[in-house]
Amino acid sequence: MTDTRLMTAADIPLMQDLAQRVTAVRPELISAGASYGELAWVWGQGCAHYRATWPRRLWFAGPELVAWGWAFLPRQVRRNDGSVTEVNGASLTYQIHPDNLNLTDEVIEWYDEVAAGLERTVSPTTAEEYALGRWAAHGYLDDVAALGDAGDWTQLNARDLTDVEQPVLPAGFRFRTADEAGPEAAVQAHVDAWAPSAYTARSYEEVRRTAAYRGDLHLLVQAPDGTMAASTIMWLDPANRSVEFEPVGTHPGYRRRGLASAMILHGMQVARSVGATHATVVCLGAPGHPQARELYHSLGFRELSRDAPLIKAASTG
Repeated sequence: MTDTRLMTAADIPLMQDLAQRVTAVRPELISAGASYGELAWVWGQGCAHYRATWPRRLWFAGPELVAWGWAFLPRQVRRNDGSVTEVNGASLTYQIHPDNLNLTDEVIEWYDEVAAGLERTVSPTTAEEYALGRWAAHGYLDDVAALGDAGDWTQLNARDLTDVEQPVLPAGFRFRTADEAGPEAAVQAHVDAWAPSAYTARSYEEVRRTAAYRGDLHLLVQAPDGTMAASTIMWLDPANRSVEFEPVGTHPGYRRRGLASAMILHGMQVARSVGATHATVVCLGAPGHPQARELYHSLGFRELSRDAPLIKAASTG
């Protein structure tokens, strides 16, 4: 059985359930965009603005979801500085349970149908050997720009939560949660870290509505002047006893003070207190973007999976 329509909030728990089942047996198959936490984050922060450009298809075996595809079609991205980016191509995030690889061609054919005439990109993981062959058979090639030294391919990093160091903040700084600091502070922390940003109070409202969000696991670092200088959301996957940090950001005026390191160490200790045994975080993997990767490696994270970006020209197929 299959089902095609625009994305809805009700789809996210179904897709997260599949992510949990794949994580339990083949964690290296989880692409950066299809992880338990990333699914909630991407939906929440963007649904109010872009849902009309988000078709999806679900594949079921009986009552159980075994594959899905989520297409991102052309749209305008408006930021708080007034800038507008026109996204003219299509991209796809997808997931297929390893017991149902026979559905790979159906996923590809559906994507080619909903994104017909557009440049199409997709990022399976390098561990998806069968899928990589099928994408190639359908005319998808290595995305040379994305794979370059300054490319935007990502990797998923993981570590266990034994022997977590004690976090150390500079004098006058302290840890807060979004429950304590409130919505306005949580939104401003993200906007400051990622300026110019398309994130709004409505975006955060939708993030909070996702079943996976917990305000006590949304961490901030407050500066002595009251500024929320760093923030991250931890997404707890109870089935796999894991937390994912997504997103992680620091106000540009407070960088290089060890705030992100301290916040993540603090977060890992909080994660242990709620039953997690390991943590994950996504970062850019290309050599030209070493900062986040070096930060996470210094905190004990190591690469679990990496994306293999593919592209198909608009005039092809």
